[in-house]
Amino acid sequence: MITKTTIDQVYDTARVEEVIGDFVSLKKAGSNFKGLSPFSQERTPSFMVSPVKQIWKDFSTGKGGNVVAFLMEHERFSYPEAIRYLAKKYNIEIEETQQTDEEKAKRDARESMLLVSEFALDYFKNNLWESSAGKAIGKTYFQERGFTDETIKAFDLGYALETKDAFTNTALEKGYKLEFLEKTGLTIEERKIDRFRGRVLFPIKSMAGRTVGFGGRILGDNKKTAKYLNSPESEIYHKSKVLYGLYESKQTIAKEDCCYLVEGYTDVIQMHQRGIKNVVSSSGTALTQEQIRLIQRLTQNIVVLFDGDAAGLRAALRGIDMILSQGMNVKVCSFPEGEDPDSFAKNHSLEEVQTFFSENAKDFIQFKASLLMKEAQNDPVKKAATIKDMVDSIAKIPDAIQREVYVQSCAAIMEISEEVLFSALAQKRAKEVNAQNKRKPNVPQMQVVQPVAPALKVDELYELEKQIITLLMLYGDREETFQESVLQFSEASEEVVEEITMVKAKVYEKIFLDLQQDEVELANDDFRSLFFVLLEQFQTQGLLSIDKLMPTLAPELSSLVSTILMNEEKYSLHQWDKKNIFVKTRDQQIGLMVTETILSLRKHLVNRKIESLQAEMEDPTQEHKGLLEDVMSYYQLRRLVSNKLNRVL
Repeated sequence: MITKTTIDQVYDTARVEEVIGDFVSLKKAGSNFKGLSPFSQERTPSFMVSPVKQIWKDFSTGKGGNVVAFLMEHERFSYPEAIRYLAKKYNIEIEETQQTDEEKAKRDARESMLLVSEFALDYFKNNLWESSAGKAIGKTYFQERGFTDETIKAFDLGYALETKDAFTNTALEKGYKLEFLEKTGLTIEERKIDRFRGRVLFPIKSMAGRTVGFGGRILGDNKKTAKYLNSPESEIYHKSKVLYGLYESKQTIAKEDCCYLVEGYTDVIQMHQRGIKNVVSSSGTALTQEQIRLIQRLTQNIVVLFDGDAAGLRAALRGIDMILSQGMNVKVCSFPEGEDPDSFAKNHSLEEVQTFFSENAKDFIQFKASLLMKEAQNDPVKKAATIKDMVDSIAKIPDAIQREVYVQSCAAIMEISEEVLFSALAQKRAKEVNAQNKRKPNVPQMQVVQPVAPALKVDELYELEKQIITLLMLYGDREETFQESVLQFSEASEEVVEEITMVKAKVYEKIFLDLQQDEVELANDDFRSLFFVLLEQFQTQGLLSIDKLMPTLAPELSSLVSTILMNEEKYSLHQWDKKNIFVKTRDQQIGLMVTETILSLRKHLVNRKIESLQAEMEDPTQEHKGLLEDVMSYYQLRRLVSNKLNRVL
């Protein structure tokens, strides 16, 4: 187990904005950062990070918490995995207590597979640099491709020996279980032989940098064997959800606000070596929605680079419509015939590559229209088919304004009126709507008109208790002046009367004493737990330290705290102030807000008591006289509280 000292050091060192910035493109928003939610498909930012509070909040899904909670949610790390990741990122040495055999046995299959993959990474790298075969065959191949030693090390490239079971035997000797060697696909089942023997290896990493699979290229001319071989699908590797080079490129993609998409491993590596580091690859597979969303977390702008041959062209066109449907801005750039990203980057300087991209990267409309029109030439039938093809692409764009701009551009290129294109576009979208409706269950023509559903009832007690916790977290240590209202029974008038005095107190003292005086305990389990945790913090420390508090909370409480603390910040996402709409902040009248909340809670509890007593009065076995007197007393109490509450409001 990781020691508490190490965990404390990780929390003290890790910066939430730095860690999340590795996965999400963040932009400054006042004292905070904002970005697109990594947990939902959205086009306007609802994800907020607070460097001051060291917490984050995703308003689109309701998720939130500290830096560890983000890694556990986003990367599906266990708690120890998240701590290890942060320790590695910040170069913190991990201290561990001795694990028992039982504790080792509890490691889940996923973690075991990741550990096996990490071992394989080191093993294949060591082969490349240390073994005679690795240096003579594997390293020589990479050098012939033009890769420097620095580049080879940066991408953790490796080599698998020709011996059929060299890796498997070594892994078993090191204590790794055959079960997980087979589940990762590193060892072929039954025969217990190495999958990647005699190949150079390209490690495939998750966005967090953990090795999840491998791509292997054979070096001989054996036509009976596949040139490239990838790890099979597994618990840790889903090829449709991974992009090669994303881990190495993610920071540059976010910084440059642009991503280049290529096809192969060597394309990525050669581009990186040349200095173009915001590039990823679909690893030879058809582009998927999941892969596009990975890029979209970092940027809205994508440039598809493809070979000058017909096969590369078709692949690029297939992916464009899918990218458009996600609302991204897409450009296309083709290389001269006989060139690909690998060879072009290898044979040209950085300045030449950058100039080529800037001059040849075309908007998808310009590219597709000019390409298809060239094929159609003067054939009216082919031209009509080309226009239909263009309309099909434009129809996939979710934003109406963007669709209109593309229609105008397309009309100019194809020398056709905008009205015709708009009409065709409307028909296309209408067909799609009808098709969607047909997929829905048939609705009978005669329908009974359903009554309007009643409005959702607000849980008043929940909201009041939440407000109490909010006041404690935001202003608990502040000293304010309060109107102290004491309710007493007057024997002279036989009524409950109110006496008012002005007192100075800390907000947490006022709330605690009022609830204690009324003998009230918060009903919600989470709020009640937080209440006592916060109270202890104020009584022992005098103030609330969020960064110290968060690691001690259960995940559900951590999320609740981030929701409360970041609730005010969500207004800055919309930049209302720039639209001359000014949202009031809470801290203008804290004393008044505390008093109002406590009075509202009292009134709510009095109402519930009255309802309870009235229900008892309907029971014929109860003594009504005593109950009626109690009800009248509570009515008087409610009137006093209501009057007081009205004065506060």
